[in-house]
Formats: sequence, C-alpha cells, structure tokens
Amino acid sequence: MLHNRSVPPCTVIPVLNYPDVNAAADWLSAAFGFIVRLRLGNHRIQMKYGDGCLVVAEGTVPADTSHLVLVRVEDAHEHYARARAHGARILTQPTDFPFGERQYNAADFAGHRWTFTQSISDVAPEVWGGEAVDL
Repeated sequence: MLHNRSVPPCTVIPVLNYPDVNAAADWLSAAFGFIVRLRLGNHRIQMKYGDGCLVVAEGTVPADTSHLVLVRVEDAHEHYARARAHGARILTQPTDFPFGERQYNAADFAGHRWTFTQSISDVAPEVWGGEAVDL
C-alpha cells in the first residue's frame, strides 16, 4: 500500500464527531494519552496511540451520526464495485482529493457509514493546508 503522510498509517481508522475538535483533542490527550499527529484547520485532527489511529472531526458526518469508519484499501475503484455488487448504499463515487487520497463513501445494511480510501500519492500536509505535528 502506498504511503501518504496526509493520512494516518493505520488500516482501520475510527472518525469521531465532536462539536469542538481542539477541545476534544486536548481532552483525549490528557485523559487517554493520545498524541496529535496532524491538524487540518479547525475541523479535523488526526491522533495516534501506539500503533492505533483515530480522527476527531467536526461537521464531517450527519448531525445524527457520532462516528464513521475510515478504511484504507489497495484499490478504491475495485472495492467500490465489490461493495455496490453486494448491496452497499453508495453515498459518494470514488473521488480523487488534493491530499493524495481517492475515496468513496457507503452505508452498510444497518446504516453505518464508511469511507474507503486509497493513497494515490504522498502529499506533504502543508501542501494542502494541513499542519504536521508528530508524523
């Protein structure tokens, strides 16, 4: 799998929605020992703990959803086709983003929301407006 500094290095990454990502990151660091990896403005912070990762996000999921799961895949187009063939509700088509990822969104049969991401290039976070803290 291609390495991209702009995405956490873990394969499965929970994305937790908070009203204030900075307060959430401060609390998660103090209470649970998470370390800030990367800040993306005031709306998203990547964190790590040992070899685990999570993202705290603001406004990236519907208001009635507190979380989603981000999964790194080898080939987003192939994964998309498989998910669609098995009845996943496709929310967005595979799309290339300037931070070096190709992503699509789907919901499973129970309504859980998933983002599947493929690294397509290694992009320094500063190139697209991120701030590397502890890569």
